[in-house]
Formats: sequence, C-alpha cells, structure tokens
Amino acid sequence: MQIEQLRGGLIVSCQAPTGSPLDDPLVISAMALTAEQQGAVGVRLNGAANIAAARARIQIPMLGIEKIVTDSSDVYITPTFAVAERIAQSGADIIALDATRRPRPGGEKIEQLIRRIREELRKPVMADIATVEEALFAADCGADLIATTLCGYTEETKQISLPAFTLLETLAAQLRVPVICEGGVAAPSDVQRVFQCGAFAVVVGTAITGITQLVKNFVAALPVNAVNGAENSL
Repeated sequence: MQIEQLRGGLIVSCQAPTGSPLDDPLVISAMALTAEQQGAVGVRLNGAANIAAARARIQIPMLGIEKIVTDSSDVYITPTFAVAERIAQSGADIIALDATRRPRPGGEKIEQLIRRIREELRKPVMADIATVEEALFAADCGADLIATTLCGYTEETKQISLPAFTLLETLAAQLRVPVICEGGVAAPSDVQRVFQCGAFAVVVGTAITGITQLVKNFVAALPVNAVNGAENSL
C-alpha cells in the first residue's frame, strides 16, 4: 500500500548535514510536515531520531535510511541489517539502502540484507543503485523499488551528469518493479522529464530542503567587494 501511494508523486528528502543547526528532529520533522501539507506523497529521512519525530507528525509514507560512515567500506547508506532494524523500529515504512555491489561493513551481502529486511522486518526495500547491472541484481534479490540515487556518486559513474535520465529510461523499460529517480533533480522541468522517462516517482532533496548548500551557492555568487565588505562590518 505504501508503495502505491508514491505513484506519480514527489518524495521530498528532508535531510541536513551532520552538525548543522538544521540537523535536529524538530526541524527535520517540520520539513516533513511542510512537504506533506504541500502535496508530497512521501519523504526520505536519515536517522532513527528524525524518523521517529516525523512519524509523530505525518501520515504519508516515510523512506528511512541511516548514514554510517566507516573506514572499512564506501557503503554508508543503511549498510547493515542492524541499522535497517533500528530504522524500522523508529517508524519508517520503507527501508532504503545502498544496493551497489561494493563490499559492506562486516561482510554482509546485499542479497542477504534485502531478504532479511523483507522477511524479518516485513518492510519493503528501496535499492539505491548506480548502474543497470546493480538495478537488475537488486530486483532479482527481491527489492521492491529501484532508485537511481547513487548514479554519479560511485567511481564507476562519477562522470555521468545528473539527473540520470538515460539510466532511468533504461531501467523503466527493463524492470517490472517501480523505478524512482533520485539525484540532481533541480527544477520543475527536470520533474516533467523524469516522468517522460518512465519514473514511478521522483525524489527531490537539495533543491527543496538543502538550505545549507543553497546559502553557500548564493554567497559564492556575490561580488568580491560585497563579501569583503560584509566581513569587514563584523
């Protein structure tokens, strides 16, 4: 049911950089509530505390992740079953995870992780992938949704410009499971093209909730004299 609610809609990624004043459950849940009130069909949230806070305020489906950075692996989006279990217990409706074939912390395998989440936690899985091959494998492993989230962010795909329209179109044509476009969607015109390429739904993050990056972008565009003058006035 949660998956069907996402069809044809906007999922807002409500996240903030670690250490930012915005990285607070009250703020993140307010972003999520705002997204719901303005017509979003779902939200993507990072961290158990943020997910729990949003669960108390919204009714739309929540795609939960937890980012865990380690020295032992490049995989950091919901890298292990223990992390997925924590997300599920916090109230997430769908568990999103890195479904690339890269080694995971503790040696866990993506096929085992997807199976355990679906069977033991009884939650649908959204597989964040970077390539066609990863998408096909994740679908074969039982992933309920495929998302283009990691295209452009792995060594193999870093040269690809975003949004990954070509990848999206290929996956929509080859897969029976829903394909979601995530990554680099920066304008309403991108959203229109995403659905022309066959997307089931679209995730937008920075363009809507990335206040930190947006402020940086505008400050960087200021004339040098204006920036220096602001600094001298402090």
